[in-house]
Amino acid sequence: MDSLLWRLRDASLRARLRAQLLAPPQATDRFYRATQGPQGVIVFPFEDSLHYLQGKRLSEVAAARGKDPIETLFDLVIADHARGGAIYFLMSEADVRAAMQQWWVAVNTDAGGVAPDGPFGKEGTHPRAYGSFTRILGHYVRDERLMTLEFAVRKMTSLAAQRVGLAERGLVRPGMYADITVFDPRTVSDRATFEQPHQPSVGIEDVFVNGQAVLRRGTMTDARPGRGLRGPGYRPRP
Repeated sequence: MDSLLWRLRDASLRARLRAQLLAPPQATDRFYRATQGPQGVIVFPFEDSLHYLQGKRLSEVAAARGKDPIETLFDLVIADHARGGAIYFLMSEADVRAAMQQWWVAVNTDAGGVAPDGPFGKEGTHPRAYGSFTRILGHYVRDERLMTLEFAVRKMTSLAAQRVGLAERGLVRPGMYADITVFDPRTVSDRATFEQPHQPSVGIEDVFVNGQAVLRRGTMTDARPGRGLRGPGYRPRP
């Protein structure tokens, strides 16, 4: 990190980095060019003094500062001590839809769970932290009719458990762990947005983890029966 910040403070190296970002596309190019530039990048600074920028596009920040977007990017990395994050708009909706329709594709999210009223509620996050599964059930299943409800639920439960080797989870069956989510297919929907990500979904009535209710009629209980799960690849440290 120290070397990164030193390079961005060095005028000659900074100019070289800027030139490389603006050079003709290469086969190995990623994020910045793939997003069609600064309008395809949302910033999530870590530093408290920069929280007012959370959820803004890099193009907006640069315009407000009256500076070049790439120079603004370098300035933000320095000011945030390279600890901030970003969202890059580079996925193809057609690819997403095609993947969801394949029977062998399970559903997951790489965003961790966040309590909107906890200490991390002020930090930026991706809306998928709150709405990955409910967006599929509401938007793609109910509204778009891209797949059946049963097909989607399997992707989120039994197929997902099978893919990571959790043999006693993912199905409602005698002898299995009772992990059950009760939702209304008519109302289930995501509410989180890129601008306001800390918005829980709606339409989830009850949730049971290991047979104990952690959500009843939309309200959290005091029960904390969850535990870490280890697949067949786990090896304890000696």
